[in-house]
Amino acid sequence: MYSYKCPSCSAKTRFNVIEQVVTPVKWNADEESYLQVEKQEPFHITYQGPDKRVQCGSCGLVEDEIRFQKMAENANR
Repeated sequence: MYSYKCPSCSAKTRFNVIEQVVTPVKWNADEESYLQVEKQEPFHITYQGPDKRVQCGSCGLVEDEIRFQKMAENANR
């Protein structure tokens, strides 16, 4: 586990780690609902975002994990 520091309120002790699970879906107009896509079509872009995000347990800020890590790293210098 990495050290974190909130870029907004500078908290160092309370965080929620959010693991993102990607599920590709496509709108089905006949059923008026989204259906999970088993095989992505050529024009369906694959998710390229972060696997984790972090929420500060003090102020509620949600950002990429790297931002909290870099704040902690810079505080230790």
